[in-house]
Amino acid sequence: MEIRPICSAMLRNKTGVTLVGLQIALTLAVVANALFIIVQRVEKMGRAPGIDSANTLFVQSFGFGPSYDHRQTVQRDLELLRRQPGVLAASVISAVPMSGSGSASTFGAVPDPEKQNVNANTFEIDESGVQALGVVLSEGRAFNAGEMQYSPDRQNSDFVPAVIITRDFAKAMFGDTPPLGRTVYDGLGHPAAVVGVTEKMLGSWVDWSDVTKVMLLPRVPSGPLARYVVRTKPGMRDELTLQLERKLAEADTTRAIQYVRPHSYFTERSYRADTRMVTFLTVIVVLMVAVTALGIVGLASFQVNVRTKQIGTRRAVGARRSDIIRYFMVENWLLTSAGVLAGTLLAFGFGHWLSSVYALPRLEPVFVAGGSIALWLLGQIAVFMPARRAAAIPPAVATRTV
Repeated sequence: MEIRPICSAMLRNKTGVTLVGLQIALTLAVVANALFIIVQRVEKMGRAPGIDSANTLFVQSFGFGPSYDHRQTVQRDLELLRRQPGVLAASVISAVPMSGSGSASTFGAVPDPEKQNVNANTFEIDESGVQALGVVLSEGRAFNAGEMQYSPDRQNSDFVPAVIITRDFAKAMFGDTPPLGRTVYDGLGHPAAVVGVTEKMLGSWVDWSDVTKVMLLPRVPSGPLARYVVRTKPGMRDELTLQLERKLAEADTTRAIQYVRPHSYFTERSYRADTRMVTFLTVIVVLMVAVTALGIVGLASFQVNVRTKQIGTRRAVGARRSDIIRYFMVENWLLTSAGVLAGTLLAFGFGHWLSSVYALPRLEPVFVAGGSIALWLLGQIAVFMPARRAAAIPPAVATRTV
């Protein structure tokens, strides 16, 4: 089958062919970039938090009145939480990981503040904090009671004697040197020894480039705001949520329980924009693919209708049904190929614009290649039914049609 007669026949309907070709090009450009963004967002939302998120609760209370004693309240709350059936561990904590709220500082491997350039998200916990969070230490140990500090009502500039850091923070701070036992200095040049290293833990801000650089500090935060992290036995988190809120409220009337929430509440809220983006782009991809498929079907059906006599004549002179089907399949392949070629250029141009304006990573060629293959297959599938209808035209039509 020669390509030239097929191209000549296509050019007789330049408007329809051009519109469908542009539609294919635009679909490839949008779908390739949309799928690239979707994959990035899904990978981002699928990151392991580094804590036992599925079995973790967070509690927040606020003290009020002249008789409120923050230190005694914290001690009493922790004793109550730890003795509840189904609770594995409980600890104070200064912020909720992946909640969008927390603290961060810059640290260094030397006491000179001008040479400190490693950012870290800091969380204050007590000696049970590692167990309560479900953090797995690859090196070292958890904090002990002798290392704990209690923050007064007014914060001071004291640093802690020991810290636990993530592997990414250790890599940024010490390179390939083993971090255990090394010294970390805060912004005032105060030292702290690295006593533990965890492979991974995400900080407070899921969109932060340094979200994997986390430091745990052995300190009880000052009041009157108190936060606790509670780790439950598997499957008991939801059951304990209401129980703990009620028992804590009854135990002390000098402070109010603001919430008792699972960690999933905070992660879902932090990833809400990403979830909406994935949903929106998925709908766009489905709609564009569907519209493109309908455009191909519509053009093929139109071509069949206007070529009825031509098809009947070919059948009369010996063309088989498979020849007619192949004719329309090849015609569609040529149209799709032209659209894919234009769409490839448009996709990389669109991807470059997104990268420049929104600081997104550059579009990977695999998404354009995958989209091209998908559109070729879509075109062949979409044109198959009109092609079969064309092949069913009897040879007698050549004599009956005026």
